[in-house]
Formats: sequence, structure tokens, C-alpha cells
Amino acid sequence: MMDQLDSMDLNELKALKKQVEKAIDSFETRRKKTALEALEATAKEQGFSLSELLDAASSTTKARGQAAAPKFANPHNPDETWSGRGRKPRWFIEAIEAGKTTDDLAI
Repeated sequence: MMDQLDSMDLNELKALKKQVEKAIDSFETRRKKTALEALEATAKEQGFSLSELLDAASSTTKARGQAAAPKFANPHNPDETWSGRGRKPRWFIEAIEAGKTTDDLAI
């Protein structure tokens, strides 16, 4: 096979590449169709349609939660808050180093 490829010019190799890509796409399409048919058959055996199962799966997926409520506020700028989760903001660290307690910064 490699001997045949070595004897081809650039245009022949590009044409072969297109044929191979088309064959791969066709193969993948057939495999997807077969897999879909198998899934539909399994769903039917269980008494469901595949769309029912997919709808149920999408409705039960966990929704992204809301941001945590702020627990601490910057005494110099109340618009800057921190929930107590994640990295401590600079203003929080500086306030603690200046002698404030977490209770002093609590909302």
C-alpha cells in the first residue's frame, strides 16, 4: 500500500484523501444509525419511546445552582461582598490583618 502511495502525485493523493474522508463519514453515519436503532429497540422493550427517555433525562439533569449569598462585606465599600467560599478577597485579608474579626465583617 505504501508503495502505491509513494508513486502518486499530489493531486492523486488529495483525491484519495477526499475519498477516504467520504468513506469515513459514510461509515460513521451507518454506525450512528445502527446505534440509534438499537437504542430505540431497547427503549421500546422497556415500554418507552427514545424521545420520552431523552426528555426525562434532560429534565432531571441538575441545574446550575445560584451564587451563594454574601456573608461578609467590606467595611469601606459595602458593594464588595464575599460569600465565604473560594479565595479570600484582598479587602477581607487586609481587614483581618488590621485587627478586625470575621464577626466585624459579617453582614
